[in-house]
Amino acid sequence: MHTAFDPITVGPLTLPNRIAMAPLTRRRAYGESLSATPLMVEYYRQRATAGLLVAEAIQPNRVGQGYTDTPGLHDARQVESWRPITQAVHEAGGRIYAQLMHAGRNSHPELLGGGRHPLAPSAVAADGEVRIHGGEPAVRKPFPVPRSMTTQEIAGTIADFADAAANAIDAGFDGVELHGAYGYLIQQFLSGNANRRTDAYGGSIAGRVRFPVELVEAVAARIGAERLALRISPGCPAFGLVEPDPHELYLTLIDQLPPQLAYLHVFEFPGHRALTVELRRSWEGVYMLNPHEAPEDWPAGPRQLHLVDDGLADILSFGTHFIANPDLVDRLRTGAPLNEADPTTFYRGDHRGYTDYPTMAQTRP
Repeated sequence: MHTAFDPITVGPLTLPNRIAMAPLTRRRAYGESLSATPLMVEYYRQRATAGLLVAEAIQPNRVGQGYTDTPGLHDARQVESWRPITQAVHEAGGRIYAQLMHAGRNSHPELLGGGRHPLAPSAVAADGEVRIHGGEPAVRKPFPVPRSMTTQEIAGTIADFADAAANAIDAGFDGVELHGAYGYLIQQFLSGNANRRTDAYGGSIAGRVRFPVELVEAVAARIGAERLALRISPGCPAFGLVEPDPHELYLTLIDQLPPQLAYLHVFEFPGHRALTVELRRSWEGVYMLNPHEAPEDWPAGPRQLHLVDDGLADILSFGTHFIANPDLVDRLRTGAPLNEADPTTFYRGDHRGYTDYPTMAQTRP
């Protein structure tokens, strides 16, 4: 039996503990060409005691952007801007993965610029609004109807992901996590209502899993399966997605993934614990879980540590608590009180969310 504070092997890495920092959108890429900034260096360095840091979502191409001031890994300036971050994490003894995320339909031409239009499996608009300009107050507009991707654009998007993954390794990341959760492009292909395609990428479950499977295979061929992970959120209804058959859908998906992947990362949406258990039983590799069995379990925290002892997860990922507690691993290990996160700082893109939260070392007499 293992605890959350025991080491574990993930691909070529040995993690000193089984507590990962989940990817958290921070909107701080103020640099040229949506590049990472020195502010982000300090943010990740402070949290390097996590067994694994999964960096904020990074767009693999220009049309994949879904939020203002989010970073990319698709040009040389962006690659160079990430190097001080990965170097700082490694010097602090940490390990860091890049998360690649394509927003798909969850974007807007005014955010993308250059005459670009959001791409998606089908021409079905997302529910809600998108922020198109920075500053306060925010300027928001309804999500437009996206353009349905051609098969050539699907192939091009897969190639862009593979290029961005190679760029991530070049920038010093230890690996790459593909964001297949929260209603973004990968989950849009899995969805029963956002994906209305009648070709090989839609219709049946076999068709709807084809894009993520081909994407994983292409990126694994580029950087090695042992440095690649996939994040999923079965049953998550973000941006109006509907998955009428999540059990069969996700069991079919993971059955087609390379078993050599570094890990499978499951964001558990409340009410889907039975599926979480089924996926755990079916997945032979390392199983990372961001647990939310019920709405009151949000955000995941100390009460879920027993899930490693119980065998439901190999690694637990925590998000919100890592924002407010840079030394979260030590606090969880010792049972120390947690700083309370200020939700107004989560996505503002300003300096808050790291310097305003003291570590235990700073508060000891």
